[in-house]
Amino acid sequence: PIKIYFLVLYHILVYNTIMNNVNYKSNNNIVYSCKYHVVWCPKYRRKVLVGKIETRLKEIIQETCTELSVEIIEMEIMPDHVHLLLEVDPQFGIHKAVKQIKGVSSRILRQEFKELRTKLPTLWTNSYFVSTVGGAPLEVIKQYIESQKTSQRQETPTRKRKKRS
Repeated sequence: PIKIYFLVLYHILVYNTIMNNVNYKSNNNIVYSCKYHVVWCPKYRRKVLVGKIETRLKEIIQETCTELSVEIIEMEIMPDHVHLLLEVDPQFGIHKAVKQIKGVSSRILRQEFKELRTKLPTLWTNSYFVSTVGGAPLEVIKQYIESQKTSQRQETPTRKRKKRS
């Protein structure tokens, strides 16, 4: 059981070092590497994120993320959706970050661009896609968890019940 534990840790370290070259961040009490791929669309998937609106949206997202201490690893604005690769402090949370980015950008863009107020009831849909990125391969984590169950069973002796007479 201990061999498997160290083997799994070794695989995780090697994978992170070679494949991801992970740079860990920290706040007062945790060390983390939490990267998320986030995608969301304008209402009715309208192709309104072009030209000056696209440029201004990028600026607003940059400013908002800086204020929230959220790192933008990658950003791509398509005419009908937004792709972000973000690193977010887990104590702040990805939901709060996305909610803030969408809220601030919607308010500012709708104030600055009249066509966004006339074409759409709201700029963004309520939904978004999010997926974690990086870390150890799923199979390695599954193997580690399974080995924990096995090692726990081996370490805990089972009690024999006395028969009642």
